[in-house]
Amino acid sequence: MPTADALKIAQEAGLDLIEVSPKAQPPVVKLGDFGSYLYQLKKREKRQKAHSKQTEVKVIRFGFRTDTGDLDRLANRTREFLAERHMVKVTIVLRGRELTNKEYGITKLNNFVKSLVDAAEVDQPTKRQGNQYIVILRPKK
Repeated sequence: MPTADALKIAQEAGLDLIEVSPKAQPPVVKLGDFGSYLYQLKKREKRQKAHSKQTEVKVIRFGFRTDTGDLDRLANRTREFLAERHMVKVTIVLRGRELTNKEYGITKLNNFVKSLVDAAEVDQPTKRQGNQYIVILRPKK
């Protein structure tokens, strides 16, 4: 149907001509209230946004001298993050003379990761970033 005829029909009915699919050949249009159409589009987008939760990367940091009690607490907190389907970046920070005993820090980090083997998978293995070592964990499927 020609555009002029469609516009004439829409004006007679007191409605708007809404283009639904502009890329189709010929373009697809419908009659309706444009304000109502925009409202329905916003409503649909909002519903889709609510259903698609973004995963965050949570950070757990501890030091060279952090003891077992604090490590257990941090492991529990990490499990909570993993249960919420977040990725977790575990970091051990080495300062000053601690940098001379890197192996101990790496071992401590790897033991922390092994304690979480029931809830997490290693996404990125241990790597050095300046004066710290990091591991990125993702929740088990």
